[in-house]
Amino acid sequence: MHLVLMSDTHLPVRRPTRRVLPAELWAAVDEADVVVHAGDWMDPALLDELERRSARLIACWGNNDGDELRARLPETAVADLGGLRLAVTHETGAAAGRERRCDARFGPGGDTPVDVLVFGHSHIPWDSTTPGGVRLLNPGSPTERRRQPACTYMTAEVGDGALVAVRRHALPPGAAVRS
Repeated sequence: MHLVLMSDTHLPVRRPTRRVLPAELWAAVDEADVVVHAGDWMDPALLDELERRSARLIACWGNNDGDELRARLPETAVADLGGLRLAVTHETGAAAGRERRCDARFGPGGDTPVDVLVFGHSHIPWDSTTPGGVRLLNPGSPTERRRQPACTYMTAEVGDGALVAVRRHALPPGAAVRS
């Protein structure tokens, strides 16, 4: 099962240039079995388009999302993907103490035990495993790199109930801009 992970798309932003979801990412979405979005959409039109183009979409709202997106999406979504338990939520707090906090909620003794937690908010790609065994993934942002070297998203494979072949993709400069 092929996954595409994204977060913090923040679309559209109308400035002198307009951000768009990069063509490379749309191509990945079109090929994926499951698309995961960890919030901060900003525009319900992107949710509509991802629902239309995704074979399966697992998503949540973020802190910048308004009432319409919050009405359509949960704060945390949980799904079973071929025996792999996956959750997606926007915020997990500061990097310091993240593994401990995520274990408390999503680890084996937590309220929502999962194998993988996809999160966003920081725009900083992250890949770690908590002491309790929860894989934490933040795909970064495909449209707003902030202080990161590049805009990013992730892909992964699920096989035999396990997450394998996690890969971070750096997008070329300007890939998310349309004038």
